[in-house]
Amino acid sequence: MSNITEIIENQRKYYGTNKTKDIDFRIQKLKQLKKEIKNRENDICSALQKDLGKHPVESYMVEIGMVLDDLGYIIKHVRKWAKKEYHLTPLSQFPSISYQIPESYGVTLVISPWNYPFLLTMQPLIGAISAGNCVVVKPSEFSPNVSDVIKDIIRNVFEKEHVTTILGDKDVCTEILENKFDYIFYTGSTNVGKIVMQYAAKNLTPVTLELGGKSPCIVDKEASLELTAKRIVFGKLLNCGQTCVAPDYILVHKEVKSKFIDYCKMYIEKFLGDNWRDNEEYPKMVNEKHFNRILSLINKDELIYGGESDKENMKIQPTLLDIKDINSRVMQEEIFGPILPIIEYEDLHEAINYINSKEKPLALYLFTNNKGIQKRILKEVSFGGGCINDTIIHLACSKLGFGGVGNSGIGEYHGKYSFKTFSHYKSILKKSVLLDLPMRYHPYKKINDKLIRMFMK
Repeated sequence: MSNITEIIENQRKYYGTNKTKDIDFRIQKLKQLKKEIKNRENDICSALQKDLGKHPVESYMVEIGMVLDDLGYIIKHVRKWAKKEYHLTPLSQFPSISYQIPESYGVTLVISPWNYPFLLTMQPLIGAISAGNCVVVKPSEFSPNVSDVIKDIIRNVFEKEHVTTILGDKDVCTEILENKFDYIFYTGSTNVGKIVMQYAAKNLTPVTLELGGKSPCIVDKEASLELTAKRIVFGKLLNCGQTCVAPDYILVHKEVKSKFIDYCKMYIEKFLGDNWRDNEEYPKMVNEKHFNRILSLINKDELIYGGESDKENMKIQPTLLDIKDINSRVMQEEIFGPILPIIEYEDLHEAINYINSKEKPLALYLFTNNKGIQKRILKEVSFGGGCINDTIIHLACSKLGFGGVGNSGIGEYHGKYSFKTFSHYKSILKKSVLLDLPMRYHPYKKINDKLIRMFMK
């Protein structure tokens, strides 16, 4: 038996004690986790700075703060969510009551990525714990400092039979996936998501896949143009574009294209100053491989702003491209960096057709003050989630589920949706023994089926 298999078997034994199913135990552990995160805030920020060059303000705003917010919301409401949910029973089943009981799956696996390594590890972990599961956590090897802090936090809060962190590269991850789990939650690339799903299929293990894709922005001619550029640049520069829901490309109406580009340039310079290379608030590429991949996407013939790089510090200047060829490589793969391709359109139908001709995106951002256009886009375009007149911030609402559709993901989480994702809802019909209607029993030839039809139609 390998060490990983032994870890999973020990968790399965611990789960069998029913300790994790106790709602007071779950709430206690979530409160301890919240306290530990607050105590380790400086360590988390330091690790994020080392791995990704994130400024402490950005680290708190888009990682630590969102985790604490989700924790607080779930701690407040999980006792109610864990109760029976009563439902109306059909008259044909009188007298009886119907209800559902949320129950934990058992031993679950959370695989998290490097781009938001703390947030995207802790949020699904919180959901799994709140639902009463045991958890194996596999953070990314590409954010090693954050992974070490995560391991320390988990070790300080949970018994290892309840939650365990396993560090290592893709070979370790493969070894983990070769074991049977009761639920798998994966965040990362679509290609790896397909591999995770293949392993899960061997045991018919249910999965949540939080993936990515090319998330478009539509900038209508009736948009508040300066604010639109400000909010798009904000969304693109977060984590230097290494965000699964970052604006990937812009579809802008031709009448406002030139002015929109000018505003984008203005806000890039306003946010980062003249010297983006030495700006401590501007994050870096995670590694040299990713750095080189992003640079290879820049076509000099389409360059309208930026395009410079600093290999020593792993930084790439925010870059605007005026796309001439929609079949170019930058338009074929998720960018995941500070490059913003801009495509003009004349008729909204063009923009809708272009988006719908591609895989369904994880996010879509629409900028317009025209309510008719808002309704049309929401009706005609399929995507995971998004914003009207902003970017990114739909993730920050604990009352909204977050997830993809099609190639951009399966399932959703955040707040109650995290609890539901890691819970199986067991449906129960409890029938009275005081009355037993004879009409359902043999022999049927003696039954007047008009009575049955009265109740079932």
